[in-house]
Amino acid sequence: MTDSNLTRRGLLARSGAVAGAALLASVAGSVVLSTPAYADSAATTPTGEDIREALRRYETNRGRVRSGKPSPNGWEMEKRTDGGGSVWTRPVPGTPLDGVAVRIGEVEAVLVHVIRRFHYEIDQLRKGEVTGWRSPGKVRKGLPEGNQASGTAVRIRPEFYPAGSTGGFFPHQLLVIRDILAELDGVVRWGGDDRKADESLFYIDVKPGDPRLAALVEKLRTWQDTPSEGAGTPVDVLADDRRRAAKALQRSQRS
Repeated sequence: MTDSNLTRRGLLARSGAVAGAALLASVAGSVVLSTPAYADSAATTPTGEDIREALRRYETNRGRVRSGKPSPNGWEMEKRTDGGGSVWTRPVPGTPLDGVAVRIGEVEAVLVHVIRRFHYEIDQLRKGEVTGWRSPGKVRKGLPEGNQASGTAVRIRPEFYPAGSTGGFFPHQLLVIRDILAELDGVVRWGGDDRKADESLFYIDVKPGDPRLAALVEKLRTWQDTPSEGAGTPVDVLADDRRRAAKALQRSQRS
């Protein structure tokens, strides 16, 4: 869900406009049309009142979800997941994970890519070894872990790599981590580079609306449609160009 979609719905609600099939096509699959008010009458064409009621229900539920407060990276923290907000449990293809709660859309695409490369190239993950969203009341909001409350961070095997400890990864695993970060153009930061090290933590390191995020997601989508590209495709992390990019980003993020 994007802010632009929410704005569009707000305008439709205020104007009371109902454009029949064109309106349905524009909002099909949205949270508004997936609310119980609409689902009960999904077999029929909704009236203007149906849509206004769905919007009222949506806005009421949204108030229960939104916190109005940003996580350290600037994204709004949410009070619940899978409840009408922007954070939902999403699948991680190619892994045995049941899913991970992350902010849907662009953030989801990036963090799922991180998890998949970790699984394929560092160590195979098992169910329960990745944690996404956590309640704002259960994270230290002043630390990068607070980004979990906005659905923009994941912890991979936190029991293996507890916060405050270092040296949890073997050298060849660190090479892969550095390669992943460079491949993602610095949009993701690794907690192992933070002042208070947190080697299980990976989080979005740009604010909402940063064009680098949209550009990266477009690159990832292109890889999905291209044979021998993307997560799961063997890469030479020791290749000169990849190592140069990884080292340059490491210097930049550590500074």
